[in-house]
Amino acid sequence: MNWLYSTPVNCFVKLSGYTYSNLARLFMRLFVGVMLLQFGIRHLVNYEVLCESFPTVLNMSSECSLIIMIIIELVCSLLIMVGFLTRLSVIPPICAMIAAEYYILHDMLPNLPVYGLDSTDPGYLPIMFIGIYIYLLIAGPGKISLDYFISLYIITQKGKYEEEELEDV
Repeated sequence: MNWLYSTPVNCFVKLSGYTYSNLARLFMRLFVGVMLLQFGIRHLVNYEVLCESFPTVLNMSSECSLIIMIIIELVCSLLIMVGFLTRLSVIPPICAMIAAEYYILHDMLPNLPVYGLDSTDPGYLPIMFIGIYIYLLIAGPGKISLDYFISLYIITQKGKYEEEELEDV
């Protein structure tokens, strides 16, 4: 009888107490990387069409803005997915998504109604990306990343142990 009582409790403790934060960070990096990468690929494939109609940012031409956006979308996505220079790699997409949000709300759609809970306007997409990138900026890449493996290599070259240097990773 004691076994029946302790099994659900043990199951609850195991399901709620153990975390898989490194796996969760890997998933988040891969998810947001693939999502932004597909935008970059679409922009690259439709370059000729978008070259004239892409919005201008910071008084750059449409073509220059598009090239910078494609570079951010492709290069930063790949760096984020493999976890190399992750905290630095999320900064350009954050800036790009802020510019996209500004463009959606102010330039492209000047008569846009105020967002409501039932709204399906496109302005939510850049905000979602910004939130995920800020999470990755704060949380870091985790142990399943090139950043972590490079830091382990550097630590061992100094003759130190991982536990001394990387307590909170």
